[in-house]
Amino acid sequence: MLPEDQPGGKQSAAAMALELPFVLIGTIALGAALGFFLDRWLHTKPILTFVLAGLGVIGGIREIIRRVPG
Repeated sequence: MLPEDQPGGKQSAAAMALELPFVLIGTIALGAALGFFLDRWLHTKPILTFVLAGLGVIGGIREIIRRVPG
């Protein structure tokens, strides 16, 4: 069942469309920030920043796929 088929579905679809970019950017930013601070602590610049930012991209895309109805 699509969100448009449910009561208030168009608002729900619009809210989801506005929320999804923040989910993707948030996971990337969180991974990169965690990697940055681990790099500074472990003196491994910039390896962990790139690795954790990449994991953030994967996690963000996975979360978007999970939230978008089938």
